[in-house]
Amino acid sequence: MKIFKPKAALLAAALCVGTLNAPLSLAADKQVTLAISSAIESLDPYNTNSSITRSVSKSIYEGLFEFDQNLKIQKVLAEDYSVSEDGLVYTIKLRQGVKFHDDTDFTANAVKVTFDRVLDKANGLSRWSQFSLIKEVNVIDEHTVDFVLEKPFSAFLSTLAHAAAMIISPAALEKYGNKDIASHPVGTGPFKFLEWRPSEHVKVEKFDHYWRTGWPKVDGLTFRFVTDNNTRSSVIQTGEAQFAYPIPYEQAKLLEKAKNIEIVATPSVSDTYVALNYQVKPFNDIRVRQALNYAVNKEALAKVAYAGYARPMEGVIPQGVQYAQKMDPWPYDPAKARELLKEAGYADGFSVPLWSGYNDGTATKVVQFLQQQLAQVGVKTSIEILEAGQRVARVKQVSNPETAGNRMYYIGWASSTGEADWVLRPLLATSSWVPAFENNAYYSNELVDKAIEASLLTTDEAEKTAQYKMAQEQVWADAPWIFLVTRDHVYGQSDKLKGMYVMPDGNFYYPEIELQ
Repeated sequence: MKIFKPKAALLAAALCVGTLNAPLSLAADKQVTLAISSAIESLDPYNTNSSITRSVSKSIYEGLFEFDQNLKIQKVLAEDYSVSEDGLVYTIKLRQGVKFHDDTDFTANAVKVTFDRVLDKANGLSRWSQFSLIKEVNVIDEHTVDFVLEKPFSAFLSTLAHAAAMIISPAALEKYGNKDIASHPVGTGPFKFLEWRPSEHVKVEKFDHYWRTGWPKVDGLTFRFVTDNNTRSSVIQTGEAQFAYPIPYEQAKLLEKAKNIEIVATPSVSDTYVALNYQVKPFNDIRVRQALNYAVNKEALAKVAYAGYARPMEGVIPQGVQYAQKMDPWPYDPAKARELLKEAGYADGFSVPLWSGYNDGTATKVVQFLQQQLAQVGVKTSIEILEAGQRVARVKQVSNPETAGNRMYYIGWASSTGEADWVLRPLLATSSWVPAFENNAYYSNELVDKAIEASLLTTDEAEKTAQYKMAQEQVWADAPWIFLVTRDHVYGQSDKLKGMYVMPDGNFYYPEIELQ
């Protein structure tokens, strides 16, 4: 067995859009089992923040556009588009002859109904903020729709290509309602929903009237929830599953000796960091925030927690994301950390809770490593691993930084639109303080806010680049996070499984999945 590290150019060539419509011979009855690390929380793409959950939904739903496995935008249910000179109106021509799984037609009305739903704040959908710059959606004719924006938003096409922006059958929404659609998904994708057992699996089956001729080439998928790392590694070896993600970093090398398995390691746009509560002591002092960045050996962290499948962050935004600025990683310098803490009045250090937003084995290793590193400069941490419900109640729903319990919060983020906006705006804009969005550091800097706003309003590439650069450099200097590592995606698959990829943001890309 080999460890593959595919090059972006080769992958892009292998999955160009033109190949999706090529005629293919009928495949024999084939089922594929995919072992994934967690249970899903919903089959409503507009009401989840989980990449794994959206990856499952992508078997059932499609959007107007999509990202391929290299985060390049491709047309799906959209055939063409144009943008008004003022940047406020996106006119989209829709693909004709497409059916939903309930045998109703895909039309402009379906697009309007889908987006009107998420834009209605009364529906309480978690992705509202992502689409909130849409003023209205207008049906022009049966196969043409206009998106009218509140103000110019240069990253709008990337927003429509995001895995949340899927089109739902209006008939299904009417039948099941705003909440129950989460367990009765009806889309236009290659597979239609069959079964969801919340603690076990999701099953989907081939949609015989799928608009891409000859696809899909397998008859069904089972997304099996395998939370235990050792079990997930085992099922790919025994053949119970043909795909497993993620493979525990420490086991990847061992699995090289297994027969009929390929281990694939690909770069990601997924960063991990510790959000520091920017508004309260001691983290309202820049010297303390800088000290903590000096206190952590990121190279060692990459080896200890990720078995080398990671590297220190080289900027606020991962390399490979459009407009990302590359910077020198914060160096490991515990003497400098102690010096800064002393200057800030913490010569004897301080005690603080350290929460983890993840509860897997790798996350436990990360926070334990951080605890040891910080102790060496006098910062004593008490670790708490949060479950999903705790994350929502104790982090995502607390708007006041003074009363928030989180002081140091270990979490990660994937730049899933492939553009700088989807890090800076949701994580670092003042308007994105939780619960509005994901700025759980309560970071606020007027220069950064203005740069984010200006970058979205301009279509001038030089100006956009300059504004994004300014914002990233300011955040890097302000250090609202302990900048940790950018991790690789490591997954295993049967050597008979083709056309299955983990994208840089951790979503799955599998329109050409095939079992040979």
